[in-house]
Amino acid sequence: MKDEKIIHNKELSIWEALLPVIILVALLAFNVFVYGDDSLGGSNQFILLIGGAIAAIVGVFNKVKFDRMLEEVANNIKSTSGAILILLFVGALAGTWLISGVIPAMIYYGLQILSPSYFLAACVIICSIISVATGSSWTTSATVGIALVGIGGALGISAGMTAGAVISGAYFGDKMSPLSDTTNLAPAMAGTDLFTHIRYMSLTTVPTMIVTLILFTIIGLNLDTTTIPDTGSLLSAIEESFIITPWLFIVPVVVILLILKKAPPLMALLVGTLLAAVFALVFQPEIVMGITNSQELNLINAYQGVMNAITVETKITTSNEILNGLFTAGGMYGMLGTIWLILCAMVFGGIMDAIGALSKISKTLLNAFDSIFGLFASTVASCLALNLTASDQYLAIVVPGKMYAQAYKEKNLAPENLSRTLEDSGTVTSVLVPWNTCGAYQSSVLGVDTTAYIGYAFFNYLSPFTTLLFAAFQIKIKQLTQKK
Repeated sequence: MKDEKIIHNKELSIWEALLPVIILVALLAFNVFVYGDDSLGGSNQFILLIGGAIAAIVGVFNKVKFDRMLEEVANNIKSTSGAILILLFVGALAGTWLISGVIPAMIYYGLQILSPSYFLAACVIICSIISVATGSSWTTSATVGIALVGIGGALGISAGMTAGAVISGAYFGDKMSPLSDTTNLAPAMAGTDLFTHIRYMSLTTVPTMIVTLILFTIIGLNLDTTTIPDTGSLLSAIEESFIITPWLFIVPVVVILLILKKAPPLMALLVGTLLAAVFALVFQPEIVMGITNSQELNLINAYQGVMNAITVETKITTSNEILNGLFTAGGMYGMLGTIWLILCAMVFGGIMDAIGALSKISKTLLNAFDSIFGLFASTVASCLALNLTASDQYLAIVVPGKMYAQAYKEKNLAPENLSRTLEDSGTVTSVLVPWNTCGAYQSSVLGVDTTAYIGYAFFNYLSPFTTLLFAAFQIKIKQLTQKK
């Protein structure tokens, strides 16, 4: 759990605090217009640095020392070290899971079990179960999420739709699992206990999930099945290229069991990578030889084939063009663009915090409303603003948690109202921001641009509306003391 803080300096005007944000959003919008999906290849990263430079200029004019800004940037970057290592290990895991046949096996059996009509709803349910069990939306996406996107692609379903379903289910579980770090962080910031928080949060989370499942079911039932590829040819192409056996599922089962036993995520991913490498040598020796262009599998070739899958891009060619696009993994190298994006986002967020801009924006939002609904709306707006500006879901929980705790008490509202609102708006919307650590991670791991899945991540953008709806109609708003 992170001990995040908010910086208080000489108070900026609201326009000074918002100036870097306004310019950043305008530049990012223009950049996406020019580059489209290629904007994440590097140009967006530089725009984030430009935004940080503008924030630094505002800080200099307000007597904030440059060393202080650099110190906060360093702290921000340090806080992402775990996420960066996880990204590298996920890249390695994806490579070995491909050459070992784990991902092809998931797609192979998934094509036989899952019908296009209920595939999207099934994605939500599967990812919800895995995420509740593991407490991690990131692990869910890096394991079953990758396979489900592959299955969806083979069925002719939009990658954006499938990714939206995966993310919806993954974040439902992330919110509701007592093993989740954000689920523990939110009640700690608000001043309530974990299980009170989970029970109270279910009042808004379960209805949102029901609506999400209904929407995906409707979409699935209205899919144009005439464009869906012949699964028979897909299955034959997989069988021609890989040895498919249920024994391959030992690898993902071991990873999930390790996480359930509360093993560190990095250790679980490392074990999953190494175990898959062994399975690749046992079950797919021809694939490993193909990577190294060798005629025999000796020690050197085996080592080189596995290391190439772990570190650089790997492509497995089959007789089916659709599968050729799916059977590609970027390895650790494929994650470097996302890591670059996270580092640049932390530069912008760190400088914004150091100059006191985040503090000013939160205070302004807090003072803008006086009613109970206004307080909830202010909390939601603060979480959204911090996901956009600080680029980190932890800050989007910690900062509003600290800023609003007293205000909720003054309104005679139980602390679980605040903890629930923090999760309903801070945790789930982080993945909708391309330069947020969560948005960058999910986009990179699933191989789907944020702009492609944002319209289908129903659970994530409906959650803030649900919590505001409950506040507007005074539904299940618990008070500290009951009125007589």
